[in-house]
Parts: sequence; C-alpha cells; structure tokens
Amino acid sequence: MLTLRQDDVLLGCRAEHWRDALDQAAESLHAAGLVAPEYRDGLHAREAQSSTFLGNAIAIPHGTPESREHVRATGVRVLQFPEGIEWHDGQRVHVLVTIAAQSDEHLDILRQLTHVLDQDGIAERLAGAERAAEIAELLSKAVVEARLDADTLCLGFPARDHGELALAGAARLRQAECVDAAFVAAVAETAPRALGRGLWLVASDRGVGVPALALATPAEPLEADGAPVQGVFCLAAQGQAHRGLLERILALLESDAPETLHRLDADALLARLAGESAAARQRLATVLNAHGLHARPAKQLVQVARAQGTAVRVRLAEGGSEAVSAASLTKVINLGARRGQQLIFTAEGETAEAALAAVCQAVEEGLGEHVEPFDAYREPVTAEPENSPALEPLADDVAHPAVAASPGLAIAPAFVLTTPSFDYPARAADPAAERRRLDAALREGGEQLEALIQHARGGEVSQILSMHEEMLGDPELHQAAREGIDEGASAEAAWWEAIDTAAQAQERLADKLLAERAADLRDVGRRVLGILCRVELPEPPDYPYILVTDDIGPSDVARLDTSRVRGLLTARGGATAHSAILARALGIPAVVGAGERILTLASGTELILDGERGRVTPAPAAERRQAAEQRLAERRRREAEAWEARFEPARTRDGHRVEVASNLGNTAHAADAVERGAEGVGLLRTEFVFMAHAEMPGLETQIGEYREALDALDGRPLVARTLDVGGDKPLPYWPVPQESNPFLGLRGIRLALTKPEVLETQLRALLMAAAPSAEPPRDARPLRIMLPMVKDVAEFRAARAILDRLLEELPAGERSDDVQLGVMIEVPSSALLAPTLAAEVDFFSVGTNDLTQYTLAIDRDHPELSAQADGLHPSVLKLIEMTVAAAHAEGKWVGVCGELASDATAVPVLVGLGVDELSVSARQVPLVKARLREFDLDEARDQAALALSQATGEAVRDALEAR
Repeated sequence: MLTLRQDDVLLGCRAEHWRDALDQAAESLHAAGLVAPEYRDGLHAREAQSSTFLGNAIAIPHGTPESREHVRATGVRVLQFPEGIEWHDGQRVHVLVTIAAQSDEHLDILRQLTHVLDQDGIAERLAGAERAAEIAELLSKAVVEARLDADTLCLGFPARDHGELALAGAARLRQAECVDAAFVAAVAETAPRALGRGLWLVASDRGVGVPALALATPAEPLEADGAPVQGVFCLAAQGQAHRGLLERILALLESDAPETLHRLDADALLARLAGESAAARQRLATVLNAHGLHARPAKQLVQVARAQGTAVRVRLAEGGSEAVSAASLTKVINLGARRGQQLIFTAEGETAEAALAAVCQAVEEGLGEHVEPFDAYREPVTAEPENSPALEPLADDVAHPAVAASPGLAIAPAFVLTTPSFDYPARAADPAAERRRLDAALREGGEQLEALIQHARGGEVSQILSMHEEMLGDPELHQAAREGIDEGASAEAAWWEAIDTAAQAQERLADKLLAERAADLRDVGRRVLGILCRVELPEPPDYPYILVTDDIGPSDVARLDTSRVRGLLTARGGATAHSAILARALGIPAVVGAGERILTLASGTELILDGERGRVTPAPAAERRQAAEQRLAERRRREAEAWEARFEPARTRDGHRVEVASNLGNTAHAADAVERGAEGVGLLRTEFVFMAHAEMPGLETQIGEYREALDALDGRPLVARTLDVGGDKPLPYWPVPQESNPFLGLRGIRLALTKPEVLETQLRALLMAAAPSAEPPRDARPLRIMLPMVKDVAEFRAARAILDRLLEELPAGERSDDVQLGVMIEVPSSALLAPTLAAEVDFFSVGTNDLTQYTLAIDRDHPELSAQADGLHPSVLKLIEMTVAAAHAEGKWVGVCGELASDATAVPVLVGLGVDELSVSARQVPLVKARLREFDLDEARDQAALALSQATGEAVRDALEAR
C-alpha cells in the first residue's frame, strides 16, 4: 500500500514549463537525500522515451535503469501544482508523484495509484487541496479482494473493434455480478488504452460492487490505431483492490503469451496471468485435510517442497489466484485452502515431474494428518453469510448482557479506543536494510517488554509478559518474516504477515484457552509494528474512565494506570483470555465479549459496568445511577472491612464453618494467597508446571515446584489437580491424535492413564514434596490429590492402584503422612454416579465451569451463548445437591473450585446445598469470607431451596435478588 507522510508532499508549486516542473521534482528528491544531483538527467531521459503521465492529472516521473546508480534510497516525493502544467504529451498535470527507484518500484507505484485514474473530480480535488494530509489520503487507499477467474474471461469474441471487446469484458463482469449497468455505460464512453504487445486496458470505478478484471480476446485478428489487438482488459476498480490485478497484467506483458493469446484456453491463460511460464509443468491435487491447509499441514507441504531439486509454485485452481512459492510457509497458509479445494502445482526443469509427483503425493496422503476421501455430494454445506446490517447503537439506560470477566462495579465515562492504524509500504527494494530495521525493532520490543516485566504489579502480569518475551524471540516467526523480506516485502508487511498467519493458525485450535492466545501473539506483533511505523496510542483522559475497545492485549492491560481506569469493556474476548486474567489480577472490573455494538458508544458516555453479572448500562437514568453509586459505596466499605478481617476463620453468621481456599496456576503465588487470608489451596493447576518446560519435567523438578507451595502454606492443605491436558490443551512433547471434538475426547485422567508412568511420576513427586520435615517438630503438610475429568469409578480405581502402590514403596518418612485422593465433578455422569464414587473417594471438588458447560451444552466462551452458561442454572444446582448428599452420606467433604464459588449471589446457595469448601482466586478470598458472615445456615438452606424450585438460571437470579 502506498503510504505518504505529510513531509513527502510539497504544496503550491508553480512551473512555466514541464521541464521546470521536472527539475523541481529532481531537486525535491535530492533535498530529501534520496538521490544524487545526476538523477535529474535520468528523469528527463525517461520522459524522452515516453510520457509518464498516468491519468487524472497525475504523472509519475522516474529515472531510467541507467540512472539507478544515482539513487541513494528508495522514496517518493509528491509535488502539487494548483495551476497545472501542460505535460509534453498535451495532458494537464496537477500532481507529480516523483520516484527514486533502485529497481522496479515505479511499477509498484503504478499499481498503487490505479485507484485514482477514473475517479470523477479527483483532478480538481488534487489541485485544490490545501493540506498535505488531504493529498496523501486521496492517493492512499485500503486494499480489498478482487476477482479474476474463468468466469471473467471472454475468449474468442466476434468483435469488430477493440471497443466491442471492452464492452464484452464489461458484460462478462456484469454477468458475474461484479458490476452494474453504470459500469458498462462508463466503459462504453471510454476508449481503451494501449499497454503494448497488443494488449489494451479500459477501467472504471463506477457501478463496481466487486473489484474484478475481465479479459476479452477477438475471434479474428484486429487492429486499432495501427497497433494489433490481442486482447482488451476491462478493469472494475475499487479502492486499491486492482493493484494485484495489474500485477497479473504486467506478468502477462513480460511473458511470451500476448502474441499467442488466441491459442490459449482459459486454464492456460489464467496460468500465464498467475506468472507461470509456458515451459512450466503442472499437476493438480485436492486438499483433504478437515480444516484445510492450516499451520501444521502447511508446514509439512513447505518441507516437502523445499526438499525438491527445483522451485515449486502453487495456487488455488479456483479464483485465478496468484501462484506463490510452495517453500514459503506464510505464502502457503495465506492461500486459505479449504478441504475439497484443488491446488495447482507448477515447476520447471528436468526434475519438475518428480518434484510435482512428490508434493502432490504428500497432499493426497494428508500432510501428516489422517484424512478421508473428498466427496462433494457428501460434504456438509455451509451457508453463505448474509450482508450484516449497520450496527444499532446501544439503548440508553438499559443493562446489556455480556461475559463477566473480572468482578467489581464501576461508574465512569467511556474512553473508546480504536485499534491503531498502521500505514506502511507493502514492498521494499533493499532486503538487507529491511532486515536490519526488523532486527532493531525486535530488540527495542524486547527492551520494552523487559521494562514492563520489571515494573509489573503482580505475578500474573509478570508471567504473561514473560511469555510475550518468548513469543517475540520465536525463531519461526523471525524466519517467516525474513522470508517475506527476501521476497520483496517491507519489514512491516513481512512481520505482520508472519504474525497474522501464526495467529490465525492458533485461532483455529479447538481449545478456547489456547485459541485466545492469538490475542497475545497479535499484541506482540503490534508492539513491533508500532516501533517500525513509529505509531503511538492516543493518550487516555486524565480523569477516571472505563476503557472501551474491540479487544485489548495483555501488555496494554499491564500498562493501564489503575488509579484512573475504573473498568474494561471489550467487544471480543472470553473469560479465559489473558487480558481478562490480568484484569482480575489487577483488580479491574471487566466485561468482555459484549459485541461490536459497544464500539458505537461515544467517548464521554457515562457507563455502569458490572463485572460480577456481566452487564453494561450506557447513559443510566438518575435513579439507576444513584442505586449503582450506593452499591459501589457499599462494596468499597465491604472490601475494606473484609481485608481487615481476612485472617479470621471463614464462618457463617451463626458459626457454621466453611473453608475458603485459593485457586492457583503457579506454585510461586501460594505465599500471596496466604497473605490474603486463604485457608489452603483448593485447586493447584499442575499442568502449568508441565507447560513451562520444553520437555517432560522430571521427578526432582516437580518435587521442587510442589514443595514451594507446601512450604508457603505452612501446614494448610494443598489440593493438587493431576495433569489436565489433552487434544484441546496439547503439550509439545506429548502429541495426541487430532480429534474432531477434543473437549469430549482424550484429556484429563483419560489421557494420563494412557501413559501411567507420567501419572506415577507426578504422584510420586507430590507425595515426596509433602513429606514432613526430618527435624522436629515434624510439620504437617496435608496433601489432597484430585483427578480431572473422571466419568465413573473405573478411572478412579486405576489411579488409586498407582497411588496405593507408591504409598507402599516409599518409606514413611519420605512421603506424605496425610494424603487424600478425590475426583473433580466436571462431567454430569460423575454427579449422577456420585453414590458409587463416594463410597471409594476421599472427597469431591466440583468444577462448576466445566460442569455448567457440559450440562447445558453451551461453550462458556461462545460469543452469543456464553451469557446463558450460568452455574446457578437449576440443573447444575441439582447435580451439586446430588453430589453433596452422596458425599455426606459416606462422611466425605465437598468443595467447589469454579467461578461460581466467588459469585456473591451463589455463595449462600452453595452453603445451603451443603458445600464444605469454596476455592476462589486469591484476590476474592477476603470478600468470600465476608460474604459468609452476612447470613446464617438456615437462611442459606432457604435460598438453596428457592433456587432449586426455579425453572431457569435467569429465574434463579431474579428470585434470589428479589428475596
């Protein structure tokens, strides 16, 4: 994309003669340090060969190939002549886009400027512009998709002249529903322009719905103005979309095809337009992979292509796409090939046939994935999305539902932050210079992250920013970007293509937690892109506000001034996104996944943001605002009182004991949990120990990690969940088969039992880490081990057998002497079978997040349904009631470790159902303890009975709030 800075534009120039204007243009390049004075002669020599007038009052002077030795750096200067100059070919010129080109960048400028050639009134606007930014805006437009395929070709048309061929091409575009009658009329009024070698061009942007290119060839030889007519291109221009189409025309001009168009069929002609030579051999292969050419199979294809003795290129058979190198991962992924689409591979030379056979065989065998044959008649049909209507603004004084991501209440004006726009050239002439720029930006980005890590508040912030450091240093990202630079891309374009390709691959992952890491990757990418483009985010207001944005990166959250940011509201994202995790860590109320309509809010609009209920209310009425202010004041009072009383035992108002523990994702945070009043750790997610290592952590490594938490707990119980990974949360060193629905596949205890030696090592490490100290007094280290995703007692027994054997093997002094083995209630079957499980397990811990998801069949991160995935739904509560009843009948205890445990409305219901322990995030511990002190056991039982009597989750909340 052509990117012009204001400094590149000179306004109000005057010249008596076109030669004088050309001299001024040469001087502007010299003054900018782009060329030596001798480059002036090259500009004049180029005009002597042919006019550089482009159209619509624009000329693009550039030097001859011989004058390139005088170019010091590639660049552009734009000179405006309001009074105009008569160019030497009789055209009137108001703007010179003067190019200092070290190779053929002038062709790029030609492609980039085509969008202004046929815009009505553009000449007058360029001549009358009073600001440099206005000219830059007129000459720079965004790129959109364009169409060129067999349906836009009109071959062998019985035309009498090139004007009829142009109309035939226009008619073909209208038949393809790319243009309307206004475009056809415009073509009828426009004479085709000669491009050379018998090719002609006519273009218009009137009546264009989809930018496209048609080519019409004559049935019999034709001439126009004494020149042959091999074919007429008809260009439906829109924005800058036709840049790529002009590249196809140039490819055809540079090939041997123009003089032989009449002998080519549609496939051969599309091949020439894609840049393939007549000597290239060709083979087709059908993509069989269920999810198309995503990152993993694309990487396999690239490796096969690189192993061949000749260059292999590939393009989609449909759509007339450009052929790209099959050895470039980013290019292959960007084809976007879906299952069932055909790929056309081409290669040249003696080894071409063998190379094509190898790559096609690899595609047909699935590129490392299990594939099924493709039958178009049996494939599911995907409906085409309809055109989206304009976004309707949010209604005032109405609570709009979204996803609760971080608890708290905020009242403040909105500050609407749009995603920054990065303008940069797509191409660059000096790959070495671009690599140096990229390397410098990567270093600066690393330094910025290091500074943020050093000043980060809270362990979660530092941990996630450290992960960003790892992403920034990913050698595959660097390699992909450098490949793009070597292919002629600018540092900015190559870097963002590498980032976007990797992010899209992550977004296709079935696991929502891992898919949301794409936001982290783009956050890292934007950091480097901002350095390259020198773009800074707008300064937020100096008064308290609620940040409203499409999405927000973790490092953006880390930079937030919590003294002014009262809350976060995003259009996208889920409760498990890192930005949501960090918002919770920083204590900032957050509501996410609210939809694009929130972006219609005006900055300054007052909002009430409820991070507990997942609600946002714009422009509240006075009564609603007053009620929210009372709630906010009450919450602040409660928070202060809760903090002062955080070390008191957790009890209801009448003294009923309910233990309040903390959920941890990192053993290093156990001390912080104790400082906040946690009476133990109710959930240690041990998979983070495994994810932090490039290979399976050994026994000593695991012992050290678990012992750190146990030492900090100082005798308080530790509930450790065994490794919970699988197809939805894979480990790089433990590959699992690809599954169509990994959430219902091989994960949790099911996966662990496929490699019992891994589970045994973890259980051994936990037992040894919890061994009492050798020196008296022998401190107690209560250890509770729970198994994830258990569906019935058979899986529990398999794990119990391993634990029992370890208890016998390990000497009593070298292992825990206070250990229990329980299961998580996450699957409805385990709740329904709770009586048989309770007879053998030592405890239950209810994971309400997954239990709700599986019971209601609603993905809790679904953009439209997530608000309905409420753990207070009566069906979920009935399963918890069954679980508690079965456990208490056997004298066993029950905990709850999901988000429901910290829901102020749900706490008395859970206690009323008989839950013995609530495990919440460390920050929520004081508040949950305070909530327990606000009711007695009988009241809790009444609320539980009331909730169970309702028909829907919404009815439960309404009934409890009305009570």
